[in-house]
Amino acid sequence: MATADPLTAALSAFARTLARGYEITDVLYDLAEQVVQVLGLVSASVSLAQDGTMRHVVSLNDVASEIEVVQERLQQGPCVDAFRTEEPVTVSDLRGEPERWPELRIAALEAGVVALAGIPCHDGHQALGALNLYDTAVHRWSAAELERAQVLADMATGYLVNASRLQQARRVNEQLQRALDNRVVIEQAKGILAAHDGISVDRAFDRLRAYARSHRATIRAVADAVVNLGLRL
Repeated sequence: MATADPLTAALSAFARTLARGYEITDVLYDLAEQVVQVLGLVSASVSLAQDGTMRHVVSLNDVASEIEVVQERLQQGPCVDAFRTEEPVTVSDLRGEPERWPELRIAALEAGVVALAGIPCHDGHQALGALNLYDTAVHRWSAAELERAQVLADMATGYLVNASRLQQARRVNEQLQRALDNRVVIEQAKGILAAHDGISVDRAFDRLRAYARSHRATIRAVADAVVNLGLRL
């Protein structure tokens, strides 16, 4: 049996998610994971707009998290520019652009990231946020890669706004707030597991996701059990 194209496999996974029902946080984590696999990157994250301000919602690992904290604080960077222009924003080698987002540039280089891209998440009418891509090697972002990333970003955005137009604004804000609340609990659970087992927070997060998948539970539900019920994985 032939191996499926990575993009086709990613879209198939998204379709299965829609069929069984979904938690928006899990969808966004899946988006970050799928785009990293499809494009062969180091990390990815998603930021969404709340009242015109970009908020960091999910990161695949600490490489992205460290950069996203700075990007949200400064409201500067590829995801902010992609959201505002509704166009992809790319940097192949940040080391060669010392004037571009100076403070963010320092944080990215300290994290080992030299190539970045922001892909707008839009619903056909307006941008709602951005998918952020990171690589530790010089990366000449091709048109084909950006198109693939955009397809995945658009697919995930469809989940975010899967409501009638009259309910859309309320639903988007509710989903964003839920994703932000989920992130706090998930970060707490990662820290608890990392400290308890003497492992990295990235490894702790891998355990959270694996447990959630094997038990057909949401990441938030497992994280809540770790934080409030003493579950140890």
